[in-house]
Amino acid sequence: MPKIKTKKGLAKRFRLTKKGKLKRQRAGRGHLLAKKSRKRKRQLRKAGLVSTTDKKAIKALLSY
Repeated sequence: MPKIKTKKGLAKRFRLTKKGKLKRQRAGRGHLLAKKSRKRKRQLRKAGLVSTTDKKAIKALLSY
């Protein structure tokens, strides 16, 4: 059996924590920042976690 290749696009966007959860960046920090409040932009800096429904599919694509 050949090895499964890691999806490099996903590998750049997600990180595994020690407990096996998936960390991700929050959406909404790319552009149009002038209309967003300071509090909202500050909270978007923090990493989010992937929901449990999506976790299984993403882990399969990350494979290693």
